[in-house]
Amino acid sequence: MQNHAAHFISGLPRSGSTLLSAILKQNPRFSAGMSSPVATLFNAVLPKMSGASEYASFFSEDRRRRVFDSLFKAYHHDELERGKWVFDTNRTWTAKLPLLHQLFPRSKVICCVREVPWVIDSVEMMVRRNPTHVSGIFQGKTSRNVYGRVKDLMDAERGLIGLPWGSLREAWFGEHADKLIVIRYESLVSNPSAIVRQLYERLGEKPFNHDFENVGYQEEEFDRRLGMPDLHTVRRKVEHIGRPTILPPDLFMKYVDMNFWENEKLNTKKVCVL
Repeated sequence: MQNHAAHFISGLPRSGSTLLSAILKQNPRFSAGMSSPVATLFNAVLPKMSGASEYASFFSEDRRRRVFDSLFKAYHHDELERGKWVFDTNRTWTAKLPLLHQLFPRSKVICCVREVPWVIDSVEMMVRRNPTHVSGIFQGKTSRNVYGRVKDLMDAERGLIGLPWGSLREAWFGEHADKLIVIRYESLVSNPSAIVRQLYERLGEKPFNHDFENVGYQEEEFDRRLGMPDLHTVRRKVEHIGRPTILPPDLFMKYVDMNFWENEKLNTKKVCVL
């Protein structure tokens, strides 16, 4: 099976994955964007080929791998045909490192992270900027306050933040942690040139002169349908913009100890953190 030219972008929401993709796509050798449906396609097909299906006996290990390989190749066909490196983004990739290791043994998974209270704060800011919308990320629930919203966001099985946080932690301590490259949002927006240069070095790529003054990116139709306009809008200039949190102090402090990537004692697998 061909090892396609691919890397993956994952990690926490509101932590720079869309920004990073917007930066990388400036390089004509790369293809990158917001979250793609490839991981969702994998999730949909897997039960049909395994013990959850009556057809499981028709699938050998090689056949399963070929199906996954074909899905990836079909979705990214145009970019791969043009010889581009594909950076496929999805927050669930960190929960699938064993599968990615089998399918793409040379690939890396770039994990964008941010201090968890500020991730929550960023989502809440988006909610308040769009008071006439009910976002799909809350499954249509409307009669709630910030405490109810945060409880949903941090749910370990379905939460917008809780699920990818748990998946990242699984990958961090797992047997394929060497595939991870962790990029702090705070570092990326404060010193994009240095962080991107280090990323290129880790990927074994030739340097490219990125323009961090003209990065802009939008997915207006997707964001509108999700009920969260400007969710994936990236400002043209990459810069750090500080502001006070809009969260109640007790909520903010509740999650300040969840940034495990900052604890060197927990980095037992020597994950690269930029």
